[in-house]
Amino acid sequence: MAAENPENAAKLRISGDSTAIGLLLALAGFACLSMGDGIIKSIAGEWPGLAVAALRYTIGSIGLLLLLLMVEGRRGLRCPRPWVQIGRGVSVALATLFFFSAIFVMPLADATAIQFTAPMITAILSTLMLGERMPRITWYATGIAFVGMILVLQPNIFDLGWSVLLPIGAAVCFSFTIVFNRMAAGSGSGLLMQVLISAIATPVMIAAAFIGHVSGVEGLHVDMPDWSVIARCALVAVTASFGHWLVYMATTKASAAETAPMVYVQLLTAVAIGVTFYGDYPDPLAMGGAALIIVAGLWLWNRQRRRAAA
Repeated sequence: MAAENPENAAKLRISGDSTAIGLLLALAGFACLSMGDGIIKSIAGEWPGLAVAALRYTIGSIGLLLLLLMVEGRRGLRCPRPWVQIGRGVSVALATLFFFSAIFVMPLADATAIQFTAPMITAILSTLMLGERMPRITWYATGIAFVGMILVLQPNIFDLGWSVLLPIGAAVCFSFTIVFNRMAAGSGSGLLMQVLISAIATPVMIAAAFIGHVSGVEGLHVDMPDWSVIARCALVAVTASFGHWLVYMATTKASAAETAPMVYVQLLTAVAIGVTFYGDYPDPLAMGGAALIIVAGLWLWNRQRRRAAA
């Protein structure tokens, strides 16, 4: 047998090392996002969730705008395909408002698990909005994820009442965000896309916080927050931006298909944060439901990856 080409062997080692680094970056990035959610949950009872979302995005928008001006200058300030950008901003604003409200009233792990139904919902929306063909496997995966979602909610469904709709609403709105992101693909740099979605989402969140404030509902009344609330919102703005940057850097080291399953580290991080800081010990039935959602998501991802390779 001929000896292995040393040059090819070196290339394979470099490729393998790059993929490993990419996966580690993705793990760190998704873990950062869950840690930010854990910090947000710590504000429950101190300030309304709507106001928290508005402040977190306001701080993030200012930081991203300054970064865009530093990197691209004033020529970077543009808004390609404005209606699509509005769709991105409004949908991510609603997803954030729903999710922040959800983690204020239910365990972080449960809300995070339900968020993972988004890939299945996205597949359905892509069929309706983008005219993409929906394979039969998507229906199967959606059915499995739906059963998993029911199991996640079942232990608390009667106690939570209408609040169970919050994480579901977050997953649906996040799916709309993904579809609008596909529509906006190639319209500008990644940094510009981040600035636009944040800049459009922020006024929506501020308006929601204002409506909540004047509604007369005691839990939505916005007063001057303690400095620690502002500090935590600022910290989450930083950790979220850093987390998204790590995920982006991961895709420069490994393919998007290779890094995508790493998103499920968010659930493990959410469980660990819930147990350690909030005493939210996972319900076996809920964890079984979360496992079904993850299986459905990985199954759908694997089949899509194979189709793309073919």
